[in-house]
Amino acid sequence: MDIFTRLANEALWLILILSLLPLLASLIVGLVVSLFQALTQIQEQTLTFVPKIIATILVIMITAGWMMDTLREFAIRAFDMMLQISVMR
Repeated sequence: MDIFTRLANEALWLILILSLLPLLASLIVGLVVSLFQALTQIQEQTLTFVPKIIATILVIMITAGWMMDTLREFAIRAFDMMLQISVMR
């Protein structure tokens, strides 16, 4: 049972780490656009969406290789654990 909890814990941390960069980019761009809107008194609701989407896509494109390597390593470890469990029984 310890193997399953360790695998679940590792999966949750992996989700947190992989989603951190795109979410952080979206947060920073949203904050900058909101500050710009407050300073210039532009109250356009749709102005915040396009820069946040562009920033998120750019961050995903830049970090896609690292994300895929990390996911692949996790999948290999998960399948190795499955093989160890099946051999134990």
